[in-house]
Amino acid sequence: MTTPTSIDDFIAAHDEPARSRLQELHGLALEAAPEAIEAIKWGHPAYLHAQGTILFVISAHAKHTNVTVTPTTRQAFDDELSDVETGMGSVKIPYDQDVPSALLRRMIAYRIREFEDDGVLWK
Repeated sequence: MTTPTSIDDFIAAHDEPARSRLQELHGLALEAAPEAIEAIKWGHPAYLHAQGTILFVISAHAKHTNVTVTPTTRQAFDDELSDVETGMGSVKIPYDQDVPSALLRRMIAYRIREFEDDGVLWK
């Protein structure tokens, strides 16, 4: 896949089930962070604060999608993520499982506050 120039191009370049999942996550991102600036970072959709700091990134893989935030944001939700596979700052969402939309909205809101109130930059 060539490097996409927009999030819409990124989504369109994927086959199902990734395409539908990415569309769902993109919609959730726009709802949870309506002021965010859309960009492609490291070949993946990223949502940036108006000041240019990355707030979170979404990505598609063979069997799952990821929503990646800062490690501190992910850690703040450890209790709620006990049934979900996570990485340093990522939440893995297999295609055969529903997106934990309410949880991701809270995580995105936390991440925005974490940057605005505490100055936590991207990784």
